[in-house]
Amino acid sequence: MRFSILNTSTRSVTGAALILAASVLVSRFLGLIRDRILAGIFGAGIELDTYFAAFRIPDLIYSVIIGGAITSAFIPVFINKLSKDEENAWKVAQSFFYIAGIGLGGISLVMFLLMPLVMPLVVPGFDAVSQETAVQMSRIMLLSPIFLGLSSVFSGILHSFRKFLVYSLAPIFYNIGIVIGAVWLTKYFGINGLAWGVVLGAFGHMAIQAPVAFASGLKLTPFYGFRYPEIRHILGLMAPRSLGLAAYQINLWVITAIASTLVVGSLTVFNLANNLHYLPIGLIGVSFATAVFPNLSSSISREKYQNFLNELSKTLRGVFFLVFPVSILFFVLRAQIVRIVLGTGEFSWEATRLTAAALGAFSFGIFAYALLPILSKAFYAQENTRTPVIASVVGMAANVFLSVLLIYVIFPNDGFLEFLERVFKVSDVPGVAVIGLPLAFSISGILSLALLFTAFFKDKRNVAVLPNLMYSALRIIPTSFAAGFLSWLMLRVFAFFFASDTFLAVFLQAAFASLSAMALYLIIAYKARFREFDFMVSFLSNRFKLKKGTLPIRADQMDDFHGDSGAPTI
Repeated sequence: MRFSILNTSTRSVTGAALILAASVLVSRFLGLIRDRILAGIFGAGIELDTYFAAFRIPDLIYSVIIGGAITSAFIPVFINKLSKDEENAWKVAQSFFYIAGIGLGGISLVMFLLMPLVMPLVVPGFDAVSQETAVQMSRIMLLSPIFLGLSSVFSGILHSFRKFLVYSLAPIFYNIGIVIGAVWLTKYFGINGLAWGVVLGAFGHMAIQAPVAFASGLKLTPFYGFRYPEIRHILGLMAPRSLGLAAYQINLWVITAIASTLVVGSLTVFNLANNLHYLPIGLIGVSFATAVFPNLSSSISREKYQNFLNELSKTLRGVFFLVFPVSILFFVLRAQIVRIVLGTGEFSWEATRLTAAALGAFSFGIFAYALLPILSKAFYAQENTRTPVIASVVGMAANVFLSVLLIYVIFPNDGFLEFLERVFKVSDVPGVAVIGLPLAFSISGILSLALLFTAFFKDKRNVAVLPNLMYSALRIIPTSFAAGFLSWLMLRVFAFFFASDTFLAVFLQAAFASLSAMALYLIIAYKARFREFDFMVSFLSNRFKLKKGTLPIRADQMDDFHGDSGAPTI
């Protein structure tokens, strides 16, 4: 009874997505507060450059070792085992829990010892003092992948039982820890307080999920080792996914290394703009991808491929309907967004303009990065981790190539750089070359999505969803551009009548322009009878059921899922 609320299972995709989207919204709001605090206290300077650089090694350890294993390997294997042999399924989960903890702890210890040798490769442009500070912070942060790795096992269990409520609270606790580090711990530990805040947040991420995971059935009995074939199967499925995540982390490593050679603050500008552009990706794309994955997996295991296609098509079209106009609005309102979120304290006007330009470059790829996790989940549901990895590796290789090409070859050309400065309105701001990093990032994301769709449609069964996807895109894209043009026009109308030199004025200007655009978009969608509009209405109307208990996802429950969703199918 103590965990009755947190121990609640969500029966429908829309219900799960609503819970996840709400939690992402709260978590991202805290993330924006975190970034505003960091920007206000430190500005776009070497301190925050060092802080963001210190993340690279801990993030690499967590992501490569276990970060992708949960969704691509553990969840489908665990769900399948639960449906056949619940007792041994829990032994598999317990064994994987121990393997994750021991593996992450051992690798973190090795990296702790090697950090002074590795950090110069991460930030070759930093001076010796800044590199030493980055080493200290990164060593502290090495505790975070251990906590997050164990937490991910809890997440996989809760995800398998559709207990999205407590699962959705974990990122909120993570951000709270970082905020505490920025506001209070820095007073006692200096810049290292930021690193201790990350560790605190990672511990909170784990602690909030542990009680419900144990209440669901997990027990820390003696280690059973690798005796179960499911453990070897999980590790086998992890391998290609880990390769893809390694490519992604190497890509971030290269971006960090390149940014460290640019003007001071470039790494901070990139990361702050990246955090802003990820808001709609996490809120819309990741939330729906996480919520739909159990349904996709169960449809495949039940051999109901048409249900799989229905669910996937519905989700792809609904997310594109929501996220594409947001991509346009982020480009149009990039300056207002940055001024509202980051324009405070030590964050200078030049840094604000440069971050806005970087956000504009990121906005080109928002729709792609929102759709990628959904399409990837479609492959994972079929226990195909290889195809998404190939697309990811190709995209990341393209990103590295384009980053080097843009910054060191194309941007030194005065004509192209002047064109870039005019497009993003940063002609008198030093450090414009940093825009090449988010620009390359966006292009590579679009390329990865194109590769994944190409692979998906090689299966002739999947071609059935293509007409619906194309029809939706041909309606959504022009409507989004019309809404974007209206928002651009409303910005100028507002500026003509009112000054925009205060926080409130900028906020009202952005609200006026965005609400006008949203109203036009929704009116057209309603009048033109977009099926995706019905999906959104169903989602927002909260038409889902909550069922207490710990029953795992089973194939015989899937018809109920489709009935509860209330969303259109193919």
